[in-house]
Amino acid sequence: MTTIVVPVFNAAEHVRRCLESLQATLGADHPVVVIDDASTDSAIGEIMRTLPDGWAGVVNDNNLGFVASANLGMALAQRDDVVLLNSDTRVTEGWLTAIEACAADDPSVASITPLTNNGEIASIPEFCTANPWPDDPERWARACRESGPAEYPEVPTAVGFCMYLRRACLDEIGAFDEQAFGKGYGEENDWCMRAIDAGWRHVLCDHAYVAHHGNASFGPLGLAAGGAAMDTLLQRHPDYLERVQAFIAADPMAERRRNIVNCYRGLSE
Repeated sequence: MTTIVVPVFNAAEHVRRCLESLQATLGADHPVVVIDDASTDSAIGEIMRTLPDGWAGVVNDNNLGFVASANLGMALAQRDDVVLLNSDTRVTEGWLTAIEACAADDPSVASITPLTNNGEIASIPEFCTANPWPDDPERWARACRESGPAEYPEVPTAVGFCMYLRRACLDEIGAFDEQAFGKGYGEENDWCMRAIDAGWRHVLCDHAYVAHHGNASFGPLGLAAGGAAMDTLLQRHPDYLERVQAFIAADPMAERRRNIVNCYRGLSE
């Protein structure tokens, strides 16, 4: 089983859209944990009070930050695998089925990232670009599924907007490092590098699509060049940027991405 964990802080309209898309695409009994990190927007309180039956809602007494909230959610998931989902996303039909099929394909995979409009190395149609919010996320999801067999390209890191984490890897290497990465940015990259060091792999699931609003003001993979998070990451993993730059230069998804875009255009006609 895979538990969906959604950390929340304000941005009520984004949160509503995210949770409504989860309701529409998951079974009624699927485990979902929503964690309100002491939001100051009163509308979030109403959302938390009206979560669907069977979903777990947690309200932090104090603002702990994204990393601690994510770790809390992963702990509450107990023995399950986890999808850590940003609250400014919208999932699409078949997204979790595709991710779970990807996970079942190779037990050495620690993390899985779906394709998206705004997810750096997971972005389509333009690679490593904050593409606009899609007019029709479901059409992009269909294009991902119908444009050819999945390739599951290996990547140097997951992208945190929607990140599947395998429980066996969490058990082996631990969760995100709250002490080192504070309230966010860099924690998933550090986790992925630790997983690689332990012999695990990370892949994109090119049969799944999740729309992401995102914040285009941050640097590659959510890390500002010269910032404290990047400094910490590079102190721990000096070859991180080289790995990412090599992946970008090789762009193993180029042909697959073209096929998806062509399929999308065909579906729109």
